[in-house]
Amino acid sequence: MNPRSEKLTWFVVMAAIVVILDQWSKTVVRSSPELHRLTLIDGWLAFNYTTNPGMAMGISFAPTFVISIIAIIATIAIIWYTISVMDQAPKGFVICMGLVIGGALGNIADRLYMAVIKGYGTVLEGAVVDFIHFTWVWPDWVPWVGGNPSFPYIFNVADVAISSAIIIMLVFSKWLLPDDPPKAEPAPPSEAAQPEPEENDALPEATEAQGPASAADGNRDADETPHSSPGAGPEPETIRGQSAADEAPENPAGTAKKS
Repeated sequence: MNPRSEKLTWFVVMAAIVVILDQWSKTVVRSSPELHRLTLIDGWLAFNYTTNPGMAMGISFAPTFVISIIAIIATIAIIWYTISVMDQAPKGFVICMGLVIGGALGNIADRLYMAVIKGYGTVLEGAVVDFIHFTWVWPDWVPWVGGNPSFPYIFNVADVAISSAIIIMLVFSKWLLPDDPPKAEPAPPSEAAQPEPEENDALPEATEAQGPASAADGNRDADETPHSSPGAGPEPETIRGQSAADEAPENPAGTAKKS
């Protein structure tokens, strides 16, 4: 089993365990009148059966139907988030999120069918069953809170699972919260991607490199060219006369005798 499948199994199993325990305990308490008011630990813990049409701690800001829809949407969002970060999340985080989802599904189940069972409404109008009650009272000598209940709210197994998971993740957040997904590093620029100089850009450089050499060649040609003196005006004709004499054929020997 790969790590992702193992984490997903833990997530589903923990959620299922919470849902089963929550619904079983609610069914037993709801169907047993002797459990509706029962002291478990005198001065500390008791069963007090009640129903809550609102949210946690009795908060109610909208009709039960609307609150039920909000709870369903929030649960779907938590499931989606947990699955999306499951690859980089530690196993402990996945287990805690399984507890949270199990508690949320347990309370949603009450909202789906409790109104139908009790006959006071339709689907999504059910009230959540609560029965666990801490009865410890602050001593009278404690300022401001003396004589008051330490925790006046009544809750259930689903609430215990959600609260425990959140407290554990807050206390051990350094080890349980998932890491940020790794960011893709930018690829180094390749040599092939670098722009090549255009031909027009290379021409000035070549011209500048050839400039000094061309000037030097021109100076050498000028030095090798013969210069005439200022007074040598007929020099071109003399040169042409010599050329003509050189080109004339030699006289045969008999020509001189004839004259």
